[in-house]
Order: sequence, then C-alpha cells, then structure tokens
Amino acid sequence: MKIAVDAMGGDYAPAEIVKGIELARDAYPDLDFLLYGKPDQVQPLLHDTTRIELVPASEVIEMGDEPVRAVRRKKDSSIVLAATAVREGRADAFFSAGNTGAVLTAGLLIVGRIKGIDRPGLTTTLPVLRKPDQSSFVMLDVGANADTKPFNVVQYAVMGQYYAQSVMHVANPRIGLLNNGTEADKGDQNHRAIHDALAQMDELNFVGNVESRELLNGAADVVVTDGFTGNATLKAIEGTALSMLKLIKGEIMSGGLGGKIGAGLLKPVFHNVQAAMDYSQYGGAVLLGLKAPVVKTHGSTKAPTVKNTIGQIRELLKTNSAQQLVTYFDQHTDQMAELKATLK
Repeated sequence: MKIAVDAMGGDYAPAEIVKGIELARDAYPDLDFLLYGKPDQVQPLLHDTTRIELVPASEVIEMGDEPVRAVRRKKDSSIVLAATAVREGRADAFFSAGNTGAVLTAGLLIVGRIKGIDRPGLTTTLPVLRKPDQSSFVMLDVGANADTKPFNVVQYAVMGQYYAQSVMHVANPRIGLLNNGTEADKGDQNHRAIHDALAQMDELNFVGNVESRELLNGAADVVVTDGFTGNATLKAIEGTALSMLKLIKGEIMSGGLGGKIGAGLLKPVFHNVQAAMDYSQYGGAVLLGLKAPVVKTHGSTKAPTVKNTIGQIRELLKTNSAQQLVTYFDQHTDQMAELKATLK
C-alpha cells in the first residue's frame, strides 16, 4: 500500500511531516510513501529513505491561497501532485496537513467522487468520555459543504456507517441525527424529513435524534449533520475544552501557595483530562465519498499525529472501504434516486 503525502502543508512543515512519516514507516512495514515537496527543504530532513520516495514539487499552496484558483493554477504544487498520483493509480491514498479548502478541492476535482454520491462529507473522530464500552464516535459533515440538502445527510449516514465499521471496528454502529431535541418531530422541516428517511432504511441502525450536549457521552457511534452545523459544533467543542483548561489554570495560579500545591498533587488528573479531550490521537478528517481515501489533519499537526493519521489511512486501505461504498451505491441506485426525488 502506497500513500501520497503533501510534505509542504501545515504550520510545522516540512520538518514535522517528514518526522511523522518516518515514524509511520517504522511502525507499518506494509506501507510505502511518495513524499511531495521542495527537495532542498525536504531532503535534508530525511534520515532514512527506506520505503520513502521524494518527488520534487516546485510550488506550494499556502494557507491563505484561494483553494479552487490555487489547485487550478499551481499544477506543480505538492497538493496537486499528490492527489494526481492517487488518480493515476501510483498511490492508494492522499494525506495533507495543508490548506483545507485546497485539499478538499483536489480530492473532489482530481481524485473524484464515487458514482452516486452527490457530495462527499468531511468526517472526524471525537472522544467519548467515561464510557467503558465506547471511546470515540464519528461525526460528518464537519465542514466540506456549508450548504447541504437533506439527501446529502442521508448519504452521510451510509458513508459514516461504513467508516465506523472499517476504521473503528464497530459491527453495527448506531447512527444519530444531530438535532435540537431527541423527539422524532423536533427540528425544522429538513431535519424531520431526514429523520423519517433514515428511520425507514433497514440497513442502518438509526437511533434517532441526538442533542449536542450528549455527543461526548456516547449517544451514537456515528452522528450526521449538515456541514455548517457540524463545523460550528466541532469548533464549539474545541473552544469549550480549551477555555475550561485555561480557566482551571488561571484559578490555580491565583490561588496562592495552597492552590499550587493542590495542582501539583492533581497534575496526573489534569494530564488525563487533557489527553481524553485530544481528538488528534484518532488521526485526521477523512473526505468520505471519494474514489480513494483523502485525509486532512489540522495545520498545527506534529509528528505523533501524523503517525496516528497514517495508521488511520492504513485501516481504510486494509478494509477497502472506498470500494465497499462503490459497491453499495451501485447496488442501491434505484433507492437513492427515489430518496433524492423525495428529499428535495
């Protein structure tokens, strides 16, 4: 299995990307890597080129570049070349920590959608707190599509189910619809229509509506929503976690000697809380619905997260989840057409 890597994307690229790829190479002997980047910057960072091939890329899509224009104009950029390698069959998956919009655009325009899927969804894995039988859940869409139709959300449920089975190894994942209440008649007209459609799909283990306050308590294994709401929810979770940690630290620092002594005794507890809220341990965000895995990590990603994300991609490739989706949508063409006509 071969993974095409954008070595130039991210706040700490290429150093942390290269370091993380070498960690992944050592951890996963069944993986090879095509590393796309500027040779003068990447080559000095490589300590061991075993199963790593450096492919020159003369251009870089910067974080501030307009995504579609950059993908179309910067043909020799590390993002475009890595995505092209997947399209042409020289690599099996594409990984980047760079410009999110450019990665999504390259995935859509270069790697291409699976036939029958209207809009791919961006998927992330989040922690479940203090539930012995569940450590995480999947949520999509978390930002690939700001304007989402009800039919798209129904397709996200199918894609999320296959992802949970392939990567999280959940045999019969519980599918929940993010809504402002758990009752079946909650939400606007679109949410009620989505709820009714999912409830009628026998192949899904649909558990109904879930509220945002119950997400981290393990209300479902897969939570589906539109891209605007999903992105806002994800950022709210991130912001709340960071703010709470800052608040606790501020109270400790202003609590005098006693507070500092107490904090010292509780340091392992604080470390465990921070680790539990760190969803980067699960890898990156996957753009589901494409012909091959396209995975994006946060711009501030460092080597350990790069390694974790490569492990996530490895699971996607080992289970051939993209082909499973191709097969599903080929076999359910009529059902999808009927749903699309109903969910205008």
